[in-house]
Amino acid sequence: MGGNLIDHGAARAIVEGRHGDPFSVLGLHKRDGAWVVTAFVPGAERLWVLTGKAGKAAEADPVPGCDGLFCAALSRKSDYRLRAEGHGTTWEFDDPFRFGPVLGEMDEYLLGEGTHKRLWQVLGAHVITHEGVEGTHFAVWAPNAERVSVVGDFNIWDGRRHPMRRRGATGVWETFIPGLGEGATYKYEILGRHGAPGPLKADPVGFGSEHPPANASVVRRIDGEFHDADWMATRAARHSIDAPISVYEVHLGSWRRAPGDRMLSYLELAEQLVDYVADMGFTHIELMPVSEFPFDGSWGYQPVGMFAPTIRHGTPGEFRALVDAAHRKGLGVLLDWVPGHFPTDPHGLGRFDGTALYEHADPREGFHQDWNTLIYNYGRVEVANYLVSNALYWLEEYHVDGLRVDAVASMLYRDYSRKEGEWIPNKDGGRENYEAAALLRRMNVTVYGEVPGVMTVAEESTAFPGVSRPVDHGGLGFGFKWNMGWMNDTLSYMHKDPIYRQYHHHQMTFGLHYAWSENYILPISHDEVVHGKGSMLEKMPGSGEEKFANLRAYYGFMWGHPGKKLLFMGCEFAQGREWNHNQSLDWHQLDIPEHRGVQALVRDLNRAYRDNPALHVNDTRPEGFQWIESNDAGASVYAWARKGRAGDPMVVCVVNMTPVERSYRLGFPAAGHWDEILNTDAGLYGGGNRGNLGGVTTEPTGWHGQAQSALVTLPPLSAVWFRQASV
Repeated sequence: MGGNLIDHGAARAIVEGRHGDPFSVLGLHKRDGAWVVTAFVPGAERLWVLTGKAGKAAEADPVPGCDGLFCAALSRKSDYRLRAEGHGTTWEFDDPFRFGPVLGEMDEYLLGEGTHKRLWQVLGAHVITHEGVEGTHFAVWAPNAERVSVVGDFNIWDGRRHPMRRRGATGVWETFIPGLGEGATYKYEILGRHGAPGPLKADPVGFGSEHPPANASVVRRIDGEFHDADWMATRAARHSIDAPISVYEVHLGSWRRAPGDRMLSYLELAEQLVDYVADMGFTHIELMPVSEFPFDGSWGYQPVGMFAPTIRHGTPGEFRALVDAAHRKGLGVLLDWVPGHFPTDPHGLGRFDGTALYEHADPREGFHQDWNTLIYNYGRVEVANYLVSNALYWLEEYHVDGLRVDAVASMLYRDYSRKEGEWIPNKDGGRENYEAAALLRRMNVTVYGEVPGVMTVAEESTAFPGVSRPVDHGGLGFGFKWNMGWMNDTLSYMHKDPIYRQYHHHQMTFGLHYAWSENYILPISHDEVVHGKGSMLEKMPGSGEEKFANLRAYYGFMWGHPGKKLLFMGCEFAQGREWNHNQSLDWHQLDIPEHRGVQALVRDLNRAYRDNPALHVNDTRPEGFQWIESNDAGASVYAWARKGRAGDPMVVCVVNMTPVERSYRLGFPAAGHWDEILNTDAGLYGGGNRGNLGGVTTEPTGWHGQAQSALVTLPPLSAVWFRQASV
């Protein structure tokens, strides 16, 4: 009987898992004037269709030669459930093929156009109630697939059981699986154009993942409450170029470990990390990538789950709690965001539907030689939409305050790290990647337009023009840019023995020639303390004491220099060894006075930077800076004034980069008493306690081009700050 209700060819295609439109066959359909239920239930020996509130049962007929396929004719159209019997067991369930589509026409239109700003609201796995039944809706973009199925423990990873519905020309496939809820693991089985299944794929818009090395996606809810209204109302002012911004960069897996060398959870970090960063006086925590990634050794810079906070530390809800806790302590949270490349892991985005979908087909455009990773095809509208939507996702769903974009230079140049013949020029024959620049502009316009008060930061290592200039003024639209040139020049200088520094004096001043060309952040990041570069302390010349003194002087120079600040974890207490992502920072070193002294100095630098408008209001404007002495190479002394708004007390910073104490006549930009507000040689910081007994008073002796001057004590290898006592 069952064989008369279904076309034999269609029946074989369903059972063999190669039917391109299973929803046209399975479920309830009108055939020859009768309503027919067709169901494929592998393992079932008998099947009943249950209709009506009482669950009236009509036994379905097996389709000959098609094990597990059944048909039943109903007297009228009706909602129904299925009851199966096989191998000694009976089970009852809702038929996923009786449910209509979830995505609406507007979703379909925006998806097809590549302009759906909130892609995560329609793609991925969502626990919903659909047509009165609870379950999970799945949707994925795979335009070149012949068939896409959801597979998981719930269907014995059998791609024949839950094939998806193709949504027109969008390339999106969707299905609703009743009875499936949070915590279910799943992947997509995708048949390419030639009918052969590729490797099972994790969900590109999945909200959760299994613990590595397992890599299936996990159904996760991302809703939840926040308690950060006060922070959200004030954060725009905290991200202004006039605001004090001091960032603590953190790798969550190695900041601190729990007993047994276990990584801390998001909830533990919400207490321990947040309290520590607040106590240290930083304004922001920057997290190295938290998007799910397969390989610990990539530190997160090779992400696969762009919409999934890594399960290494907990669930999406627990990550939200970490951000919320930071906000309640007055701290912003920035995320490292990686649109520059993705790994070749079989479960990832590479050849997702059997074709080069997210990446370029030509390795000269689509493969990063440095990292053995794939490069997004930024010119494809759906790919650009995926990335821009992902940026918006973190800001909207988790209240993250900003994104730091990794490796922007590798995106902007087609010949990045490539020899002649290994890259393809742009349409004008040049090396600039127009599509990547357009993506970054679109991302910045979107996030600044949709989420008030956020900030974006570019790690861009070249002199690409206008990185932090608004898009409508021809720029890329970032809020800030890392000053990699300043970092490289000043660390090169600090590495030298003080006896030779006089010959490299202007490595420390060169940054002022371009300091106002972008909105700069001065970065001492994780990249400076890995791969054999040694710790910040190891970079410093001299004996043990001199190493600490050099480092303290450098931090004094950095915090007094124009530009926002960023410091990688461990550098704030002068960790002795290079960073290792596999173990905790060496917190035990805080038992040693010199390390504790550097930590105390950084805490005080942050406080002075925040409390003195002269040190931050004009971080990005030339009117806030004045050289007093930039050419005294013989003494390796630098002196400058920082100025805020009218009426703000000025601050004079002076740095002695030799191990010689100096009695030094210094010009001051105004008459009167100047308080010594910071001295890196203070005993509290591990220094020799040499200084100016709390301050100096100027006299009308012209010096350094100023009408007033004073004789000041410059301790060896030190930075000293003076603040105008009255204005």
